[in-house]
Amino acid sequence: MTGTPFLKMHGLGNDFVVLDGRASPLDLPVARRRAIADRRLGVGCDQLIVLEPPTDRDADVFMRIYNPDGGEAGACGNATRCVASVLMGERNTDLVTVQTISGLLESQKVGEGVISVDMGPARLDWRDIPVAGACDTNHLPVGIGPLQDPVGTSMGNPHATFFVDDLDAIPLAELGPRLEHDRFFPERANIGVAQMVGAGRMKLRVWERGAGLTLACGSGACAAVVAASRRGLVERKADVLLQEGTLTIEWLRDGHVMMTGGITLAFKGELDRSLLS
Repeated sequence: MTGTPFLKMHGLGNDFVVLDGRASPLDLPVARRRAIADRRLGVGCDQLIVLEPPTDRDADVFMRIYNPDGGEAGACGNATRCVASVLMGERNTDLVTVQTISGLLESQKVGEGVISVDMGPARLDWRDIPVAGACDTNHLPVGIGPLQDPVGTSMGNPHATFFVDDLDAIPLAELGPRLEHDRFFPERANIGVAQMVGAGRMKLRVWERGAGLTLACGSGACAAVVAASRRGLVERKADVLLQEGTLTIEWLRDGHVMMTGGITLAFKGELDRSLLS
């Protein structure tokens, strides 16, 4: 073996390069993170994931998350399910706990290639999201054009969820980055656009902070169901239809959000030394 091993995994098309830094720390300054995530010059991914030794005795692994721009993210539900599946395979168990900078995420195998993750509590206070000033987070005073009156939610990372009648008519690639960087969001925000398509069913697209348009966003799906429940559009459970599949999200009575969906190992490989030099 001449390079650094990696796994290429995805959850409903939301794809990751997973590196193992548990035995030996990996030197990954911002430029190297960007190079690995580059879809033309590197491996390409929505997020770069690095496994590290846990710092909490209740955790099985620490998962560090980097966006393609090199910045660190606090949460990624689809990546959590992928990492959980790796640990489950290593340890021959159906239950593991993944540590992130946003907290501990308990994960359970519920079927072949199907993982359920407790994403922790949805935080709804304006200071937790955060936004620029005190407001009702069920009706954030921010918007552009057809995207108005979103719901604010923190799932360990900031989300603004807009509800529309015709998701396909929204130019999210144009409006997403403008809203992400709006001054109303001091730490920027993930911008979700949802359309109800039936009882307990919604379509969702997300412009991810630091990553752009992705095929799926797990924390965005969690935020969307919490937002829909707060608006009275669903009870506390819904299927979220993403471009490559469906996530089932349930907002439990204790405030925690459960996310269930499939994961895929696409391939294994080695990073050439040039990407790490």
